[in-house]
Amino acid sequence: MQANLTKSDIDKAEGRDFALGEGPKRPRDAATLILIDRSGSGFKVLLGRRHARHAFMPGKFVFPGGRTDPADSRIVPAGDLHPLELAKLTARNRVRPGRARSIALSAVRETYEEAGLLIGRKGAFSAKSEDWRGFADHAVQPSLENLRFVARAITPPGRVRRFDTRFFAAWREDIAIALPAGPTDELEEIVWLPLDEAKRADIPTITKMILESLEERLSTDPDLAPGGTVPFYRLVGKRFVRELL
Repeated sequence: MQANLTKSDIDKAEGRDFALGEGPKRPRDAATLILIDRSGSGFKVLLGRRHARHAFMPGKFVFPGGRTDPADSRIVPAGDLHPLELAKLTARNRVRPGRARSIALSAVRETYEEAGLLIGRKGAFSAKSEDWRGFADHAVQPSLENLRFVARAITPPGRVRRFDTRFFAAWREDIAIALPAGPTDELEEIVWLPLDEAKRADIPTITKMILESLEERLSTDPDLAPGGTVPFYRLVGKRFVRELL
């Protein structure tokens, strides 16, 4: 799917994915985690289907994720982001290293909240925030060391909600504990799908773009080495473009 689209092209494609209308002028920081299963002959990714009642991407299959919350800045991860990944996150984003870690941690937290999957190392952990209490209860130390920054996308203006989303990838073996999957406030079901099948699922336009970029990278970099090229999708003037970070 091409990225060099006009704003009207994007509005038309996403008219059923997002609630259009007056919204915040500045997008909020958010993060998403793409979990990849490489145990078989091909790659599979984890997707969840959002509740149909939601104004933001109702009924769509998405990766676990959400906005970055203040509590995320108070968490000290057991393992830090790789220096090359941290450099990618801060180079052009006007984001300090601490904020970059908070954004990455929000992807880890949201994956627990929405999919019951705790990313990190088994070991004693404490947190005052209710948002992170599950890691303490299950004795898992959240870790960022194996996360890879694989894409960034800013929601165009004219949406009820806007996000500056960083997409991270991690492997299925990075899951320390997998709780029994069930419906949550955000997702109705959780599935692991081969990449080809995931691209044909009912997913938002931007999700398909990112899956295609990820598939291209995996074809030449199956281990997702640190510091890889990161596609950045955003509106420039009246065109929605893909740049490389």
